[in-house]
Amino acid sequence: MHDRAAQPEFLQRSFADLGQPLVDTTFAVIDFETTGGSPQKDVITEIGAVKVKGGEFCGTLSTLVNPGRAIPPTITVLTGITESMVTKAPRIESVLGTLMDFIGDAVIVGHNVRFDVGFLQAALERDGRPPLEHRTIDTVALSRRLLGEEVPNCKLSTLASRLRLANQPSHRALADALATADLLHVLMERAAAFGVLGLDDLASLPKMASHPQAKKLALTQRLPRSPGIYLFRDPKGHVLYVGKATDLRSRVRSYFSSDDRRKVGALLREAGRIDHKVCSTTLEASVLEARLIRDLTPPYNSQGTRWRKSCYLRLTMEENFPRLSVVRKPGKGEGVLFGPIGSTRRAKLVAEAIESAIPLRRCTGKVPKVSKRSGPCAPAQLGVSTCPCAGDISQEQYRSHVESTLRAVEIDIQVLFAPLSIRMEALAADERFEEAGAVRDRLEALASTIARQRRFDSLLRCERLVLRIVVTGERIEMRRGILWRIWPAPDRGQDHDLWHGQPDAGLSRQVEMRPEELPSPQEAVAKGLADELTAVAAWLERHSPSVILEWVEGEYSSRIPAVPRFAAKKATASRRQR
Repeated sequence: MHDRAAQPEFLQRSFADLGQPLVDTTFAVIDFETTGGSPQKDVITEIGAVKVKGGEFCGTLSTLVNPGRAIPPTITVLTGITESMVTKAPRIESVLGTLMDFIGDAVIVGHNVRFDVGFLQAALERDGRPPLEHRTIDTVALSRRLLGEEVPNCKLSTLASRLRLANQPSHRALADALATADLLHVLMERAAAFGVLGLDDLASLPKMASHPQAKKLALTQRLPRSPGIYLFRDPKGHVLYVGKATDLRSRVRSYFSSDDRRKVGALLREAGRIDHKVCSTTLEASVLEARLIRDLTPPYNSQGTRWRKSCYLRLTMEENFPRLSVVRKPGKGEGVLFGPIGSTRRAKLVAEAIESAIPLRRCTGKVPKVSKRSGPCAPAQLGVSTCPCAGDISQEQYRSHVESTLRAVEIDIQVLFAPLSIRMEALAADERFEEAGAVRDRLEALASTIARQRRFDSLLRCERLVLRIVVTGERIEMRRGILWRIWPAPDRGQDHDLWHGQPDAGLSRQVEMRPEELPSPQEAVAKGLADELTAVAAWLERHSPSVILEWVEGEYSSRIPAVPRFAAKKATASRRQR
């Protein structure tokens, strides 16, 4: 086991980690002069295009276009293009091929690029050509975010004058395209202050740069485009939030643009540092996220404390007449049916579903040896439970109900589903929609809880499981559902095992765990392990076609029941429509 603290704090990553680097991106800056402002009604009269890459001009394209109609006097005054100038010019249909070849696979740039792309799309459609699918960059939007406080407006002429661009616009296509290209280079230099070095970041910058915490975008500068986990910390180093991502850079930067959850603003205001760890697989990221949330309980992770409120559904096997009980701790005795379950309310729904199908007693008191009741309790009178307290059933007879419950949960869930489904459909047919909806809710809670429990059981029965990921060649070892070790592919080294950021006791926890930390298949799953087991089970189900099973010790199988689709949903919907 190597010492993580001895590793360097930062690993210099390549530009490839930032997505497509701007320095390697080819841009096609376009500008059109037209007969008006509507792509559907008006047409192009002049084309100007400039291709740039790495800060250098690679070529230009310029031509007048015969619009096939009169040019309005106002347009002539604005652009200086007269009808006599375009009489011998080619029609747009004969120019489109050359223009599209010039653009190639470059990123299209324009000052108010929607205007130019709209006219180009309309021309392509009229000529029966495939629609434009290129990425676009709008220098107007970038200018508003990066230069808005320095200029009175973001017109191209104003920006060219204030920034003293080498090329000045003149309402002619090529001159305006050259000025826009100069402006693009200035904007990319300004954007570098926000850590923008890749194309994706440049495209999303207009939204991010307007964020109240835009200055903190620099905290994301070193994030790679790899799966892993990230941690928001306050200036003192306390962990505020832990998250996982398949693309660390894209996910964290989305907090400054598309993520509008209420807590995000407060989180970014408090954040002083963002650390990350690159993981070899999304499985490792999910597991480490679950462990860190459990160990560190960050204040902005709502699930960080939610698992503490979970509970168990237990069949009180120590009693002569066992009953279902919702408990906070499973205890050491027998009879734990499900758990942990996320909330007491959901656990009660599951209990009600079982009790609706099998008439277990519902009273919570101790059953006396000699009956003191003059008659059965209310649930027994309604025929939905038995009443041992009234002496209407013997211990031997009651035992058959207990055995039916255990058999239904462990083997034949249709014993529970069938009567409940019949009951729900009958209620819906009688237009008793609220009652049908209540039965549906119990069925859904029961089905999802059974499916989750069987995922847990399948993992816990497997002492050791070794899988090889086909694409990467990495091997993953699990023990009783716990991610135990990851072996990198022979040609990948140990890069994914390095921490990037300040070392932290909670973060430096190895993937390997101590044997005493492993859950026991004979005991209920501990609350703190439920999220981790859920993440492992979900990963196995999603990636089973892309892994090879290399070693199994113990039993590994999947007997997860399909969650039924309940017709009561439609009945409830039809009631609302009335």
